[in-house]
Amino acid sequence: MNKIVVNCAHRETRVAVIEDGRLVELFVERPVEQGIAGKIYKGRVANVVPGMQAAFVDIGLDKNAFLYIDDCISQGKEYDVNGEKPVIQNVLREGQEVLVQVVKEPFGQKGARVTTHITIPGRYLVYAPNNEDVGVSRRIDDEQERERLREMARSLRHPGEGIIIRTAARGLDEEEFLQDVEFLRSVWNQAKKKAEQMLAPALVYADLDFLSRMIRDLLSPEIDEIVIDSRLEYARLLQMFQTSIPHLSNRMKWYNDKKPIFEAHQIENEIEKALRPRVWLKNGGYIVIEQTEALTSIDVNTGKYTGGHDLEETVHKTNLEAAKEIARQLRLRDIGGMIIIDFIDMEEEQHQQQVLHTLEQAMKGDRTKSHILGLTQLGLVEMTRKKVRQNLREVLTTSCQCCEGRGFVKSDHYVAGQIERAIREYAGADIEAILVEAHPRLGSVLIGNQGERLEQLEIEMGFKVYVKGNESLPYYEFALAYAGSEKEVRRRALPVEEGDVLSLTVENQHAHYPTDGIARIRGYVIQIAGAAHLAGQKVQIRIEKVYQTYASAVLTRANV
Repeated sequence: MNKIVVNCAHRETRVAVIEDGRLVELFVERPVEQGIAGKIYKGRVANVVPGMQAAFVDIGLDKNAFLYIDDCISQGKEYDVNGEKPVIQNVLREGQEVLVQVVKEPFGQKGARVTTHITIPGRYLVYAPNNEDVGVSRRIDDEQERERLREMARSLRHPGEGIIIRTAARGLDEEEFLQDVEFLRSVWNQAKKKAEQMLAPALVYADLDFLSRMIRDLLSPEIDEIVIDSRLEYARLLQMFQTSIPHLSNRMKWYNDKKPIFEAHQIENEIEKALRPRVWLKNGGYIVIEQTEALTSIDVNTGKYTGGHDLEETVHKTNLEAAKEIARQLRLRDIGGMIIIDFIDMEEEQHQQQVLHTLEQAMKGDRTKSHILGLTQLGLVEMTRKKVRQNLREVLTTSCQCCEGRGFVKSDHYVAGQIERAIREYAGADIEAILVEAHPRLGSVLIGNQGERLEQLEIEMGFKVYVKGNESLPYYEFALAYAGSEKEVRRRALPVEEGDVLSLTVENQHAHYPTDGIARIRGYVIQIAGAAHLAGQKVQIRIEKVYQTYASAVLTRANV
């Protein structure tokens, strides 16, 4: 069965695509890290760089967006009589206002990449108001159906418009197609009017919210079921289905079992494996995936697989299985850019062609555009895959401070999500409170600003959650140390009691109470009244009141 599995939480929303029982794609969005790909901005050209045939455009972000010459001219139409493209300074000038769309998210030290070739996605098609081309999804492989859809698009579009037909349009009648065209046409007209009334830089158009967009883009006739663990989002999406695509509304299911939805579908284990460089194959062979800034290299090895008596056949079978797994891993890890695959050397040309064909067929299920260039003289397979957003490793990991950036560990937000999922396994248990031990830095992420994250989790679970800082634990590890009565959890969790007199160093000024200072004991916050001016100094204090995530204190007379 092919499924879309949705896990909704306060910290992040995760959408997994399962094909033939295996995870093939994962999308993650956090409220504080919403993507900008697809958004349309009214920008202002900040500077033109003739040597790069490009311009930098201010769209209101921290870094100016990059606009290449090919992304701001029509292919062939603006070329001169010799077939040469114009120079950038004849197309754009500094200070010029321009309507652009983000096609590639900013990442690392690079700003977003933008284009003037606007596209607005719908359920059945992508509307291109400034492009006269008509295209059909390559995943529709019936040539007769492709031609029928292409002719229908040509008859319904206005002069100067372009239409790209999506996979979901397979078998679509003209009335449904026309409804989608007219809706997207009205969206574009509204965006243009809005742009005329705004000063650059400004956001002009944003697509649907993350979850609605994912369902729209991922849903196809091959998807048998959509399972979602949020009753609120389930009801909202079901209403959207019943309004726009009622014949598919029965595929939407609400998951309300106690076991976390991703664990029930064995997705958590697959995510963990996708963060490792080595991937084992069913036959005992394995592949090693190494990502660098310039390219990704993939090495295939026979590993534990010894096969029969014929070495060539052993190698051939391992390479065939590796080709399928490589295609899955590229989609799952969302790896883009240049990719070099080092299959095990094969002597027979027929075997080489079979492995290439298997890889090409496996990549057909990928919605992201890729191009396989074939074997090099060294026997390596060269291919490219379009990079649109951060890959899975960039989303779920962060540079490791312990190894000075040479490796990676799980990010604080990812581990905080793991802790919350572990706590949710206690849903319905007869307990008053639970104690989490984690590194103080991780504890502060779990608690959230002024304890709001922890409060949301407690409301959801129906019991108290105490966080105890433990500096001996690595950033990416935690322990559920105790679950039971709140009195016992509180005794184990809190490092101070009311009336304690302590000597502590004031670390900094309190963010919300400017006259107060902050000290910490294993990450537990001590708010010291009137101590902001003593930052960096050691003071004697008396604990006045002890709360779940902090304690209030006053300076003793010994400081006078």
